[in-house]
Amino acid sequence: MLGGSFWIALLRNTMSAGLMLSFFLMLDRPRFPIKKTVKIYIIFGFLLITCYSIWYFWSYKTFIKIAPLSSLIVIGIFCSLISRESMYISIYKIAAGFYFFSVAVFCGVDVARWFFHGNVWVDILVRFLCTIMILILTWKKLRKIFLDGIDFLIEEMDIFSSITLFISVLLGAIVAYWPNLQGFSIFNMVRAAFTLFIAGIIQYTILHLYIHLGKEHLYQSEKELLKLNDQLLRQQLELMKESEKEAARVRHDIRHHLLLIEESIQKGDMENLSSYLRQYGEDVAVKKEKPICINKTVNSILSVYARQARSKNINVTMDVRLPEGLMIRDIDWVAILANVFENAIHGCIYSKKPTQKINLCISKKGNKIIIQCCNTSSEDINFHKGLPVSDTGGSIGVSSIIKTVSRYDGQTDFTVKNAQFITKILLNPPTPPLKTKTGLFSSI
Repeated sequence: MLGGSFWIALLRNTMSAGLMLSFFLMLDRPRFPIKKTVKIYIIFGFLLITCYSIWYFWSYKTFIKIAPLSSLIVIGIFCSLISRESMYISIYKIAAGFYFFSVAVFCGVDVARWFFHGNVWVDILVRFLCTIMILILTWKKLRKIFLDGIDFLIEEMDIFSSITLFISVLLGAIVAYWPNLQGFSIFNMVRAAFTLFIAGIIQYTILHLYIHLGKEHLYQSEKELLKLNDQLLRQQLELMKESEKEAARVRHDIRHHLLLIEESIQKGDMENLSSYLRQYGEDVAVKKEKPICINKTVNSILSVYARQARSKNINVTMDVRLPEGLMIRDIDWVAILANVFENAIHGCIYSKKPTQKINLCISKKGNKIIIQCCNTSSEDINFHKGLPVSDTGGSIGVSSIIKTVSRYDGQTDFTVKNAQFITKILLNPPTPPLKTKTGLFSSI
């Protein structure tokens, strides 16, 4: 390092802390509202800069050895607590921020030493320019890529990738800060530059790799949903064909009914005719199938799977109260309800119990949709992190349900109680827009 007075250290620490905190905040979805978050960041940054500047003034040698890496830990803990992202994502952002901090320090120190005989003001100027360029690049380019792909990163990132990123950053930091490597030479400059370059390539590659994997899994999930939707449509087509056959049979029977009515009229037997018409009306009312609910999409899905369950001698009861106009995609209804009902059917079959039941309740309370399904099940279902992992009774399609529910900021819960597999789902669909007098749409 190039040293300098207390005020020089204060300036350097301000730029370094500002770079790391600003980088993290640009890529973050904070736990608190943005105004409150910015205030917390400013207070923490002020305390951090003050403490590290005092440390520099108190013990220059220990500051040079420990401060850079310790700042990674301190800032990392703070940012992780403020963020609502998973630990893996926070580690990645901290690692990337520290990497850019290392690049700025390397450029400032070595440009000053190589061209300006270690002038501290040149070091500060170069660091300042590097910090500005990094933050502009992050805001205009990296931020969009990261936030657009953050859901993929959450799904795909694991401890291995986080450790890989962390190690790559530490390698770059060791080259930049290790005291025994600070001898000024072209070899050391090239070695440091190459190490930082490789660390950057690793981070960039891992970022795009996991975003790509997430997109591939999303496409695969959408493909499975389309297959499920196609299967549902085929079953609905079969129901329509059966309805057409039933309608043809009814038209055929009507001819006989008309002949009997005509004969009764000719004989003047009005009492017998009245009794016959009353019985016929009751028979038609019994045969008329009432819709499960007024929501056409939900009604179609549940009708198909209820019919399938009853064909396997499973008793099905449903209490569904949903209006039309809900802001949930039809394909998402398929992903949730078809998988829930299919899991319930599989659970009943694999339970091998003489009496098999499925009880489904769906209702809308306020802006929330509550789904609860109870089905007969065996009790030997294993759970891992609250999710069923057994091949029987409730494990098929669970991941698809969870992924779809997450799109609506919902929650899922799977339990087994008294030989019943219970699925609970809470959805928070967006409020449907209202049409204004001008014909434009505005949200409530």
